Amino acid sequence: MQKVGDGTRALHLFIDTMVVTIGAMLLFRWRNWYVMYWGYEHYNFGWFFFSSIFGYYFIAETLFAKTLGKLFTHSKVVTLNGKKPSISIIFWRSLLRLTIIDLFFGPFLGGPLHDFASKTTVVED
Repeated sequence: MQKVGDGTRALHLFIDTMVVTIGAMLLFRWRNWYVMYWGYEHYNFGWFFFSSIFGYYFIAETLFAKTLGKLFTHSKVVTLNGKKPSISIIFWRSLLRLTIIDLFFGPFLGGPLHDFASKTTVVED
């Protein structure tokens, strides 16, 4: 079980953020069509972006233990003992990604907060 490095983690973040941003923009524009023509209530883009982050990571890591960024770099999420994480662990991991301080724990904990708190890691596939 070989842990991936910080460069690989940065590539995951870049690829996954691009996918989430495009998805959130499409949902936002789709919803705004209904706002404009049917009088639905307007929501800020942040609601779409952060719910897309949570949904993307929760669904992808629950079903496949990897996201598109991890698929590109041949990596996957595992628990510290090398097994596939449970749904509750993935839920907690996805929820912690929404905190703004998540990435700042790297120098202190050896990785992001969502890895430390959920007792998971990202390894080569």
